[in-house]
Amino acid sequence: MKKKKKIAFFGIKYFPSRGGTSRVAENLILNMVDEYDITIYCYKNKLAQNHIEGVKVVEFPRIKLGALGVFLYYFICYMHIRFKGKYDIVHAHKIDSFFFLKGIQKKAKVIATVHGVPYKDGVWGGIAKSFFKMNEKRFLRFNGVKTAISKPLAESYESKYGVNVVFIPNGINLLEESNGAIANFWPKDVPSDKPFVLFAARRIMSTKGLHTLLSAYKKINYKGNIFVAGELDFDPPYMKNVRKLGKGLNVSYLGYVSPLSALLQLVRRCEYFVFPSEIEGMSIMLLEVASTGKAVLASDIPENKQVFCDKEMLFFENKNVRDLADKLIWLENNKKEFERLGGLARDKVFAHYTWDKIILEYKSLYDRL
Repeated sequence: MKKKKKIAFFGIKYFPSRGGTSRVAENLILNMVDEYDITIYCYKNKLAQNHIEGVKVVEFPRIKLGALGVFLYYFICYMHIRFKGKYDIVHAHKIDSFFFLKGIQKKAKVIATVHGVPYKDGVWGGIAKSFFKMNEKRFLRFNGVKTAISKPLAESYESKYGVNVVFIPNGINLLEESNGAIANFWPKDVPSDKPFVLFAARRIMSTKGLHTLLSAYKKINYKGNIFVAGELDFDPPYMKNVRKLGKGLNVSYLGYVSPLSALLQLVRRCEYFVFPSEIEGMSIMLLEVASTGKAVLASDIPENKQVFCDKEMLFFENKNVRDLADKLIWLENNKKEFERLGGLARDKVFAHYTWDKIILEYKSLYDRL
């Protein structure tokens, strides 16, 4: 019997996933656990050890010191890999963790996957931005296998620095429809039979574009229900401004909706989904929503348009309140045409962006090392 390669996942914080990068890692693991001996490093969580059968879990406590706490957590994980880990391959995720790439290479072959450029997010201070930029340089100089989930980002690294970064898109696992406990998230002041539109993100912060969305709805004097799903405590000053901006609209803040089946049930129940994000790597949220067949109105950033075209999704000009308002009016007057886009986007996801297809590209990299 062929011995399984030992692979460690480094740079992940949440297991079970809370969306974003952790969802990518979880999906990768689900599709590889039978063929590889997998270990994941993550924050301490009572559900982690038994979350996916056959996966070894190394847990460390979350250090609540902001960006410094995250760095210290990665440092502890790195020390465990260096002095206790016995792996053939370490798969490092996110620029945040790339400070340790060179050291990890002393113990194992390394694949590094960049999920985005956080120094472009509006939530980080100068020191954190400088740290991210330094880590990006380490990634570009690193002589292991480099991948990116964003095609525009991979192409920019090639054109600006002459560095070959392999583009491997994100994907989703197709889930059967289930009755997630949406009653736990449904606003008490909204009758269960009332229609609503939905915005969702793992963390509510300025680059997710919620302020643009609310401004556009105010501009058209919207009277319907707007549900906002996502962590509300990541950027308190921003949330304070958002709540002020939402006055006069029927906005309900649901908090972080979990499990994924509950969020997707909300998606299926909504009239349509709005995705006004200003910056992304390659959004799994967008793929998951599109997989339901629900029509989506999204910002026209390159990372969204690398996946979907105008025949599959309705786009508005990024950050442009007036254009978003115009598109909201258009879709209200052209509902059948708009809803048809949802089915075409779903077909695109099923054809090209499911993990059973994408995983073959990662396996090829693992098996070559």
